[in-house]
Amino acid sequence: MPTPDQILTLSDVRYRWSGRASFELTVPDFRLATGDTVLLLGESGSGKSTLLSLICGTILAQSGSVCVAGTDIASLSSGMRDRFRAEQIGLIFQQFNLLPFASVRDNIMLPLRFAPDRAKRVPSATENAKRLCHDLGLPSGVMDTRAGSLSVGQQQRVAAARALIGTPPLIVADEPTSSLDAATQSTFLDLLFTQARAHNATLLMVSHDARLVSQFDRVVHMSDIATTIRGAA
Repeated sequence: MPTPDQILTLSDVRYRWSGRASFELTVPDFRLATGDTVLLLGESGSGKSTLLSLICGTILAQSGSVCVAGTDIASLSSGMRDRFRAEQIGLIFQQFNLLPFASVRDNIMLPLRFAPDRAKRVPSATENAKRLCHDLGLPSGVMDTRAGSLSVGQQQRVAAARALIGTPPLIVADEPTSSLDAATQSTFLDLLFTQARAHNATLLMVSHDARLVSQFDRVVHMSDIATTIRGAA
């Protein structure tokens, strides 16, 4: 059972993808404490993406439990899981997934449309978006700029602001620095850590880059928490 200081708990989780590229992922026990910054390392094919999908509730385990903020995701209907994900998890994708023709403002505020409780934590969504842009080092006046016209580094910061707005308790970042150079990568992580710690949010970042190890409170290897069986019957 999760304890009050744990934002994420996976217990005896098993998931099997079927079909031509079938494999089975088993996670006996994986926990994240509130406020932790955790780097999850793993090679391609180690099951990182499947693990994130289980945590976010886009797929459900065949057995075991996945609890986020004390809620067993399997107990929720599909629609409830979508709402829960928007309320509790801020997502930063490897390819950013911004709306290129929408403004920076609209991109950052998008999660609040699907998460009314998260929106209530922001007295003024526009002001909160502006402050996040400022804190993440984006230029003044960027709010009305089309997201697709920004540099790669700027788009990454907009993606971070979108994940952080409304202070969700869990931030999940999937290879968010893979397209950044070393200097931009370091600056981005410093800004992301600062924002997460300011709101006592837990940050789980997935990567294959071992050079990031020293910057996190805790480092976890997929091989230490999960077993992946290729060609599972």
